[in-house]
Amino acid sequence: MAGETILVVDDEQEIVQLIQLYLAREGYKVISANNGQDVFEIVKEHKPDLIILDILLPGLDGIEVCRQLRKTSNTPILFISCKSEDIDIILGLSMGGDDYMTKPFSPSQLVARVKAHLRRNSIREQHQDDPQLVKFPGLEIDLVSHIVRVNGQTISLSAKEFDLLSLMAKTPNRVYKIEHLFELIWSLDSMGDPRTLIVHISNLRKKIESNPAEPRYIITVRGVGYKFNGSAV
Repeated sequence: MAGETILVVDDEQEIVQLIQLYLAREGYKVISANNGQDVFEIVKEHKPDLIILDILLPGLDGIEVCRQLRKTSNTPILFISCKSEDIDIILGLSMGGDDYMTKPFSPSQLVARVKAHLRRNSIREQHQDDPQLVKFPGLEIDLVSHIVRVNGQTISLSAKEFDLLSLMAKTPNRVYKIEHLFELIWSLDSMGDPRTLIVHISNLRKKIESNPAEPRYIITVRGVGYKFNGSAV
C-alpha cells in the first residue's frame, strides 16, 4: 500500500536523493535527516511507517539512534551501511533493527525490502481485532497488544522478534527450516540474508530464556532449523 511515510537518515545527500527518487516513484512520502540527533523529533512529529537508517552518522550513530527509538517505538528499521562485517550486522540487529543492507545496494532491492516490511506491518495491524493469548509455563504472549511476559515480567521485543516468537509459539513443535522461517517473517524470498534470522533467534533467546545456552522454548533442530517447544516446562 503506497502512501506511507518513510524516514531516510543518512549524511550522504546523494544516497538520500537516490532513495527518495525510487521510493517516490512507488508513491511513498519520503522525509530525511542527515544526523542522528534530529531523528527523535522527526519521528515524534511525522510518525514514519518505516525508517531507513545509516549506521555511520555524525554525532549520534545509527546503532545508538536505534537503541533509543526501541524504548518507545516498534517502527521497522532498515539499516544501511558500508560496513559488511558480521559483527556490525549482529550489533545493528541486536539493538532492534529489523533488516540490514550493505552499501552499495540496488535501489530496486531496497524498495522491495521496504514493501515487504510495510506489508507485514499491515497484515499484523489487520489482525489486531482478533484477541488471542498464547500461554506456556513461564511465558505469555498477547497477540493483540504485543505484550510478552516472562515469569510475569514484561519484556521488550522488536517487531521482528515478536513476529518470530508469535509465529513459532502458535505452531508449537513444528520444525521450520531457516530459509522458510526467514521468508515467512521477512517476505523477501532469496533477496535477504538468513543471518538476519539467526541473529534475531539469538536475541530472542537472550530475552525469554533463563539460560540461552540451553533454551527451553526455542529449540535448534540440527541441520534443519528451529521449533518452539510445545511441552516447555
